[in-house]
Amino acid sequence: MNFFRRIVKPQNAEDEAFYYELKELLNFKPIKLSYYKKAFTHRSLKLTDSKGNPVNYERLEFLGDAILGTVIASYLFKKVPYGDEGYLTQMRSKIVSREHLNSLGKDLDLIRLVKSNISKENVSNNIYGNIFESLIGAIYLDRGYNYCHQFIYEQVIMPYVDIERLEGKISSYKGFVIEWCQKKKKKYKFESYEDSGNQNKKYFSVRVSIDGNIVAKGRSTSKKKAEEIAAKRVYYAMQNQMANS
Repeated sequence: MNFFRRIVKPQNAEDEAFYYELKELLNFKPIKLSYYKKAFTHRSLKLTDSKGNPVNYERLEFLGDAILGTVIASYLFKKVPYGDEGYLTQMRSKIVSREHLNSLGKDLDLIRLVKSNISKENVSNNIYGNIFESLIGAIYLDRGYNYCHQFIYEQVIMPYVDIERLEGKISSYKGFVIEWCQKKKKKYKFESYEDSGNQNKKYFSVRVSIDGNIVAKGRSTSKKKAEEIAAKRVYYAMQNQMANS
């Protein structure tokens, strides 16, 4: 590793403004701006490099996701010595859930730095979490693991990770309902059925039965989301029974 890498000075006013925004966001000096520019580039721009490879945040998102999971896993391993593999996996999933990462991205207002051909009002809500992960990937390439650890500790662990609160948080209602049914030896069924809606967008509907009785239904643009919505309604319909067992 070269410990004497020099910071690449911004070449123009736009780069200079970007550099200082990054410095304030990261709480340290970025070295190579090109990594961070890519981290905030949406694929709608259809940019490519000299070899024809796409230039956008998606590969950095993949890298950042792996690093974030590693840092959180290391933290939990040290912080919760009594946790077994299943417990640690579940807790990590709660911390790095898409919902949580989207919230983090919104809190940091990362969307303000994104370059895209899509208006900010029309982007998917998941872009906030995606950009957060791609930023971590850029930090890793630019400054290495220790700086990633510092950033994640300051932006995720310190302000948001409360072990006792997370222990009581349900990360997957479907998983919770299935686990409860298995524990109580109850028969359960998640059944998808034909959606009779007339909307242009395709919808999926799911009903959940326990011991032959339909408890709740869910509807969404994907089967997975519909199952989760239905399972959440099951939980709230049977909350007293599930909480006291």
